[in-house]
Amino acid sequence: MIKPENIKLLREKTGAGMMDCKAALTEMSGDLEKAEEWLRKKGINTAQKKSGRTATEGLVSVAINETGGVIVEINSETDFVAKNENFQKFCMEITNLCLSKKINNKESLLKTDFLNSGNSVETELTNVISKLGENIVIKKLNYESQNGVFFQKYLHNAISENAGKIGVLLSFEVNDFNEQVDLFSKQLCMHIAAADPISLDIDNLDQKIVEKERSIYLEQLKSSGKPDDILDKIVEGKIKKFCSDVCLLEQTFVIDNKTPIKECINSFNKENKSNFKIHKYLMYKLGQD
Repeated sequence: MIKPENIKLLREKTGAGMMDCKAALTEMSGDLEKAEEWLRKKGINTAQKKSGRTATEGLVSVAINETGGVIVEINSETDFVAKNENFQKFCMEITNLCLSKKINNKESLLKTDFLNSGNSVETELTNVISKLGENIVIKKLNYESQNGVFFQKYLHNAISENAGKIGVLLSFEVNDFNEQVDLFSKQLCMHIAAADPISLDIDNLDQKIVEKERSIYLEQLKSSGKPDDILDKIVEGKIKKFCSDVCLLEQTFVIDNKTPIKECINSFNKENKSNFKIHKYLMYKLGQD
């Protein structure tokens, strides 16, 4: 006879369904430890079946400390599971693990010990898949760290302080990190989330993208009948406008909707006797490659 309290205990410990817990205890003659192992084996089989299913919902998590910052995207199949406390807890545990262990790639992460549990992250991921009943995918992550660089973060459509649907990780140089710098860097993160730049500046913009835009503009204008030198000037004007739309330092600051970011930074430095300079930014949008 299987005791109801043991079924409850096993369910709380594993997150498995009541009938599965009862079946496991029956199979293992009431031995809790062996029943947990039985469920894990069953869970692994279940997780393997689920691992092929598409996962495009989930969360982007960002965490920073004095020496670095990390941004992580973890996907689920449905928004329902993304709102689940266990999923959110797993996302934050993975993000904090990457930050504390300075992990910068998924392969290393999966092999890392999960919170001194005796399990690898890969094994824990399998357990989470079994527990939540959906495919869960650690899609991508970036860890950033450099001497003399500070970090700021921003979450859009946030469900908590550290997770949301869009995440921004900003790194910057400055001679003195103070309240003004903290506020300004947060505003820049908000701008990045809203304006979606694809490059920090014109020099770092992928020239293949520029040439593709140039060819599109030329194709659009070729039937205009204008001389080639006039066409070249028109196209160059369009390219300049394109760069101002997609390069962060050229974009108009969303806070005042009139001043380019590079001019905002210059003004901030003059007003605060500072030397603020953007080093790098990363933005993850949920479900976007």
